[in-house]
Amino acid sequence: MSLQFAYWVPNVSGGLVISKIPQKTGWSFEDNVRYAKQAEQAGFDYALLQTRFIASYGADNQLEATALASALAAVTDKLKLIAAVLPGLWHPGAIAKAISTIDQVSKGRAAVNIVSGWFKGEFHGFGEPWLDHDERYRRSEEFIRVLRQLWTEEETNFHGDFYRIHGAPHKPKPQVIPPVFQGGNSAAARQMAARVSDWYFMNGNTVDGFRAQIEEVNQLSAAHNRQLKFGVNAFVIVRDTEEEARQVLRDIIAYADPEAVEGFRSQVQFAGKASPEREGMWASSNFDDLVQYNDGFKTGLIGTPEQVADRIIALKRIGVDLILTGFLHYDEDIAHFGEKVIPLVRQKEAALRSIGV
Repeated sequence: MSLQFAYWVPNVSGGLVISKIPQKTGWSFEDNVRYAKQAEQAGFDYALLQTRFIASYGADNQLEATALASALAAVTDKLKLIAAVLPGLWHPGAIAKAISTIDQVSKGRAAVNIVSGWFKGEFHGFGEPWLDHDERYRRSEEFIRVLRQLWTEEETNFHGDFYRIHGAPHKPKPQVIPPVFQGGNSAAARQMAARVSDWYFMNGNTVDGFRAQIEEVNQLSAAHNRQLKFGVNAFVIVRDTEEEARQVLRDIIAYADPEAVEGFRSQVQFAGKASPEREGMWASSNFDDLVQYNDGFKTGLIGTPEQVADRIIALKRIGVDLILTGFLHYDEDIAHFGEKVIPLVRQKEAALRSIGV
């Protein structure tokens, strides 16, 4: 199967880095219509819309993910739209209906990303309880199970610790059952993915780090007679020379907003330390890593088109199915990536197939 490509939708202001460097990236509806159309033309398969209700690292303005996904569905033709949702602030019945509506608008291009929650301020701000780490994942698992029942069964009855559903119908059903994505680096996250999710997103990492995660989650899912697909987060900087690309990275970090980065660090480390392992997705992230808030620099898609394509092929060879990209200048970089990198990846994939790899 060919690698698939996704991009982070900038539906939150401030771009994809916690930096005051000038960026050609907007967050408005009009901006995001333009990016979605560019991405379709560039060869992207998916768009991931972020969930955020309260600014936590300088992201002062936020467009809600499911509402924007529905709007983008009406102005695109091929792009699959992954709306991130936060159990605890949403009821699964409401989200099942919203995602089914996006499916209808898009003719089968809806997907959902379940975010179990790391930002305590969002829950307290809206008067919702902040659960212990593993309890948040237990709630998310129930949330997913309710979604699947509503999408596939005539009537849903569910009696869990967090949700009660009593003979609820759900019509119209999705034309295509929406795939369920999730992230998380804790034992609870990986076990949940193995039981109920379709895709497992990984924060930026080294090839060896990704390989270890893939092997572990594959073992866990095999125990449930299931098989997951894997996506990796990567911040992409493609320039004519490696030195130009590295200089852009140095500039992003040089202009980092220390207060916002440290605020983000404190929130994610607080959330991670609540897990039984006493660490979370960002446990090994240093200041520079956190400037891209899903460790995207670590993945190393920084260099010439050839270097970036080679790195992507290395990820494919360890079992990665999807590259989730973020950029500094969306007004330029989406089209540039589609023109310079994706065709090289397709050529290299064809070469692998020709030798039976």
